[in-house]
Amino acid sequence: MNQIEKIIDEKLNEIEEKEHVKILHAVESGSRAWGFASPDSDYDVRFIYVRKKEAYLALNPQRDVIEWQLDEVLDINGWDLKKTLQHFHKSNATLFEWSNSPIVYRTTKEWQAIYTEAKDYFSIKSSLYHYYGTANGNFLEYLQEDKVKYKKYFYVIRPLLACKYIKEHISPPPVLFSELMKQELPHEIEQVIQELLEVKANTPEIGKGQRIDILNQYIEKELSEYKTYVTGLEDDRKREWDTFDKLFLNLIF
Repeated sequence: MNQIEKIIDEKLNEIEEKEHVKILHAVESGSRAWGFASPDSDYDVRFIYVRKKEAYLALNPQRDVIEWQLDEVLDINGWDLKKTLQHFHKSNATLFEWSNSPIVYRTTKEWQAIYTEAKDYFSIKSSLYHYYGTANGNFLEYLQEDKVKYKKYFYVIRPLLACKYIKEHISPPPVLFSELMKQELPHEIEQVIQELLEVKANTPEIGKGQRIDILNQYIEKELSEYKTYVTGLEDDRKREWDTFDKLFLNLIF
């Protein structure tokens, strides 16, 4: 365990003690989990917690999130179990990313039981909408000018690759960008992305540069195709609640 992992572990213990909760799962999210952090990237720690049953029965309920720390090094916040199960029921793509993060700070057998059931609630249409919307929003906001921030390309390319994976594999996409990049891509596009990755990995902040037209054209084509594809899909979300109700009642303490 390195120094930052020790600090994160101490913070998680502090949260459990002061908030009177049990942390079921804690992971790294964002660029470090994706595998393309800059040297000065902060640590985005996300966790799932459960309270004692009295807290859920109280007439004045507590918030369903804990926002513990936000500074230049650490960004730590978590979701309550009840909120988590409600969002798994909606096939929340962010939760599936937390569940599959390659950097796990803490986990439990209870969490493994939750995720085993949650996988049955994965929705192709809901997840595709999430990643398509993320890619399209970032593309329109950040990559339209003659000069653009090169790091913003990753916030468009990654969700597009996630769309590609979901469509082909009918399952949650890998979190690591390197795993997503194993998919077949046009050679010239793959080469441009690899060059951008090298720059990002070795500089604190990728500056602005000339818009990469070949990459923009590829993005526009992919966005158009995924918009048409996802619009034509039927809603495949699972409606049943019994499984999560039982999990919740068994886990509150």
